[in-house]
Amino acid sequence: MPKLTTYRNAFIVLILVLILCFFANISLGSVSIPFKTILESLIGSTDNYIIQNYRLPKAFTAILVGSGLGISGLLMQTLFRNPLAGPFVLGITSGASLGVALIILGAGVLGGTLAGLLVSKWSIVIAASLGSFLVLLAVLIVSSRVRDTMAILIIGLMFGSITSAVVSVLSYFSSAEQLQQYIFWGFGSLGNLSWKELGVFFIIYLIGLLLSIISIKGLNTLLLGENYAKSLGLNLKQSRFIIIIATSLLAGTITAFAGPIAFIGLAIPHITRQVFNTANHKVLLPAVFLFGAIIMLICDSIAQLPTSDYTLPINAITSLIGAPVVIWLLVRKREMIF
Repeated sequence: MPKLTTYRNAFIVLILVLILCFFANISLGSVSIPFKTILESLIGSTDNYIIQNYRLPKAFTAILVGSGLGISGLLMQTLFRNPLAGPFVLGITSGASLGVALIILGAGVLGGTLAGLLVSKWSIVIAASLGSFLVLLAVLIVSSRVRDTMAILIIGLMFGSITSAVVSVLSYFSSAEQLQQYIFWGFGSLGNLSWKELGVFFIIYLIGLLLSIISIKGLNTLLLGENYAKSLGLNLKQSRFIIIIATSLLAGTITAFAGPIAFIGLAIPHITRQVFNTANHKVLLPAVFLFGAIIMLICDSIAQLPTSDYTLPINAITSLIGAPVVIWLLVRKREMIF
């Protein structure tokens, strides 16, 4: 009972911190917005264009991206029993990057107006989604033919290497302007989504989240080892399939809409385990959701450089802020909980 009370209190604190970070994220930026104005805009008494069409979508995107990457990282670390596994070990992000590279770097070959028509927001999202899906399809076909889970991890990494090699070849033959556009996409961005795009993002994200919740029992059983999990009656192929699909939906959609965002998926599960001191996914999954959302909101607020017109790459901030936190937690705890 005391432990349940501790968990409940921790979740209450995290929810309050999430709400605080959400409002702080909306308030901070090149133009500082008072808390009263934010509340008035949310309840509809005033119509603030910056809040309703830029700050709010960006804050919600940060929550979806942070929580989604954190959860997908947790799924991969448990499935592969590897603390270095992240949401991108299956090559999903590499596939998305290849799709975007084909659009941005390959469109230049067509030249002029046609290239301009191809390189649009939705074309990049569709290309990234197709790239992720094709890599996912390949991984699923392979996973149905192998028994060893670690083999899937290695195969995913090999797919990532292949797609990275193709991107390198495309980059070699591309112009400086095309390379710059591709590099900017690779920095990641949370502030480019409209409400319509965010709605599509949320629907796919929700499917991935529901599949993750369905997988909780299987994830806890996998902690005991694959052979023991089978002896307990776990359908290993089915559980593995659902976990891979959930990760792919979350990581692939996030990459398609926000670009490849580093660190969060790898580190958030470790931070959560160190703080909550448990391996139970009934506790870890909602905790990772909250930690991921909070840290992404904080990183985005810092990246905005409040009172400045400049915005730093979100990828740089997630690593600069997050990596020292993980190092500090591991040194403080002196051991890794897994």
